Amino acid sequence: MNKNRGMKRQLVGTVLSNKMDKTVTVRVERTVIHPIYKKFIRRRTKFAAHDAENTCSIGDRVLISESKPISKLKRWRVSQIIEKAV
Repeated sequence: MNKNRGMKRQLVGTVLSNKMDKTVTVRVERTVIHPIYKKFIRRRTKFAAHDAENTCSIGDRVLISESKPISKLKRWRVSQIIEKAV
């Protein structure tokens, strides 16, 4: 019996660091509205993502998707590189 478990979360972010082996640090930005002043605020979150082929470089825009835990901090995988850094 094949059950549909739904879509995995996907986020777009920028690679900050690729110094680790098969791991990149990705910064994801989102905008939220301040509850009192109604101004848009940028919030940033850093994720450790699995990059199996070590293809990502600093400054790349990447699509990361949620996965099962790979290590202590890694719960995301690099799905594709959207835009390479210049």
